[in-house]
Amino acid sequence: MNYERLKTFIAVAEKNSFSEAAKILYVTQPTITSQIKALEDELNTTLFERTTKKVEMTRTAEVLLKYAREIVRMNDSARKEIMEMENTIYGELAMGCSLTIGEYVMPEFLKEFKEMYPLIQIQVDISNSRQTVNRIKDQAIDVGLIETPIEDANITIESFLEDELILVAAPDYFNSMIEVITLDQIKESPLIFREEGSGTRSVVNYYMEKAGLTYNDLNIAMTLGSTEAIKAAVESGLGVSFISWNAIKKEQKLGLLKAYKITDIRLKRNFYIAYHNRHVLKSTTELFLKSLKSIAGKNEDYRLVQLSEDES
Repeated sequence: MNYERLKTFIAVAEKNSFSEAAKILYVTQPTITSQIKALEDELNTTLFERTTKKVEMTRTAEVLLKYAREIVRMNDSARKEIMEMENTIYGELAMGCSLTIGEYVMPEFLKEFKEMYPLIQIQVDISNSRQTVNRIKDQAIDVGLIETPIEDANITIESFLEDELILVAAPDYFNSMIEVITLDQIKESPLIFREEGSGTRSVVNYYMEKAGLTYNDLNIAMTLGSTEAIKAAVESGLGVSFISWNAIKKEQKLGLLKAYKITDIRLKRNFYIAYHNRHVLKSTTELFLKSLKSIAGKNEDYRLVQLSEDES
């Protein structure tokens, strides 16, 4: 059975849609229809019942799906092993990053990785954590780097770096003598929040609820879709916000933002690698992940030293 036809079949089966399969495979819908028709002719069976509203698998399609996934997996594994034997360190890597990772953490990692492997072509899509996971499931990207642990049976996640969210405000927003902010002060202060689906927002919600504050207890002044927009709003004195330590290094050095500890709370979190557990990782993806973990280990040690020095 033809490899491309089987990949097309799997996409249609998983999406229950010819048009959605066409989108994730970057082909036209007539191409999808043609590939499925050719596979049906080869097997002398009907794989999908088509109506104007939906596509449903037949019983023979359910049987084929189990074997098709295994055939595609073995094909990908063989290709990967042959490339490794040839010691070919080139290819493509499509990755997705949540906003904080993509804008403030990943550039340093990519610089070091590209210096080691200049022939690997990297495409990076930056969106929030939820959108990144959806793109992995749609096979639009090979791997994602996200800010919140996603529970999904099709997605494997593993942590690679520790981060901490801190409360930031304009330097003159609070009394200059204040170094630690209480929960009551947070409740009273206009809070600038990230959008729904953001990893940062999920972490803040978790720690606030753990401290006994619900979303309705907070004074949400506005919701913005990027960290840069939030930093600009905070610098203007419109309110306070929770932002990754990694995202405000420059502003702290320039005196544009001031970071505060919160009484009895530290908003610590991990950054995560996410990938589809039913797909064989490409050689370029595995190489990137191995390098990422190595670089992250060095950066994490340095970061923890910096935090301890700041707190002393």
